[in-house]
Amino acid sequence: MRRILYAMMILIITSPVYAGGYQVRLQGHRQTAMGLVGVSLFGDASNIFYNPAGLSLMKTKYSFSVGGSGIFNSTTFRLQNSVYQAETDNPMGTPLFFYGAAKITDRLAVGVGVYTPYGSSAKWGDWAGAHLIQDISLKAFFFQPTLSYKISDMFSLGAGLVIATGSVEINKAIPYNSAAEHGQVNLEGKTASFGYNLGAMFTPNDQWSIGINYRSLVKMTLDDGDATFTIPSSVAGIIPPANTFDAELPLPANLDLGVSYQATEKLLFSAEVNYVFWDVYETLTFEFAEKPELLNSDNPREYSNTLIYRVGGEYIINEMITVRAGAYYDPTPTNKDYFNPETPSLNTIGLSAGVTIRPTEHLAIDVSYLHLETQKDTRSYLPENFTGEYKTRTLIPGIGISYNF
Repeated sequence: MRRILYAMMILIITSPVYAGGYQVRLQGHRQTAMGLVGVSLFGDASNIFYNPAGLSLMKTKYSFSVGGSGIFNSTTFRLQNSVYQAETDNPMGTPLFFYGAAKITDRLAVGVGVYTPYGSSAKWGDWAGAHLIQDISLKAFFFQPTLSYKISDMFSLGAGLVIATGSVEINKAIPYNSAAEHGQVNLEGKTASFGYNLGAMFTPNDQWSIGINYRSLVKMTLDDGDATFTIPSSVAGIIPPANTFDAELPLPANLDLGVSYQATEKLLFSAEVNYVFWDVYETLTFEFAEKPELLNSDNPREYSNTLIYRVGGEYIINEMITVRAGAYYDPTPTNKDYFNPETPSLNTIGLSAGVTIRPTEHLAIDVSYLHLETQKDTRSYLPENFTGEYKTRTLIPGIGISYNF
């Protein structure tokens, strides 16, 4: 009995609710095609996410943009000191965005954006780490009204209020009696919170632009999430089949600095550094309504802040066609000793490309492709003595439409 209860407690306290690498920066196809740069670019409504200051530099009175991407990824796993291997069967992810903006005066612009900057899904099924995770789905939607003002010909400022909503669902196995037997737990919850998005842009001349953007920490407080246990009748009186729990999920702040250089009338280069404040994810705390003395827990994660380096460029072939390419390096924020395989985050190299086709003066069709390869690495989850080698590949095609007039 004690062994069963211990296994069930471990299941609960190691539930991470979200995973390292759950940040999804796919909020504009021009930017995605250029290595996901964007803080020093301006000219349309996509600045609502990348840098609100650029909204007042729009070249047209109105700008609208809508788009989405399909995320196809799989992770392979090899258990340490074993021939055992497993691979995820993940559903397609579908991050999306919509922006609308208008210039009220020559200096003042307003806009609103709806986008999905965080999310993850993984489906491992019945594998060796089923007691850590079988499948997970995390979704977060941000709604952002935005204001931008051009102080002078060289300086612009912008700010947006972020209203965030989200949901999460996790399924895991509960081992008991033997490795071949297990129960099941389902964790579900919804949450909402607030944040902000601040930006500044410096454009000293027609060739150079420098941008800085800060997107704040958003604390997603999950109250009264539902926990449903499918367990043997022998412990039903000790572990309630139905329970509720509270947890706080920090979505980290980002500080971005970028520069763009218009080398010629047709050729543009851009470089950017993103500092992600992952260290807010130190510990994951669960508080349960029933049996708190048995189920409540504080669980170390010990994430570290990261620097992401990006470069990209675009070339205007003619009035109808513009081509783009980019690359970046994104180091993992996870701790090697507390690595949980919901969406395994490893050191990642990204390569991107894309094209814009303008069938009319005002209409543009944007297509992008992003290819991600992680470095193969051995990682452990010490509380469960679970160690193995992980490798992930991700393919992300995307398409969007913008209309500026």
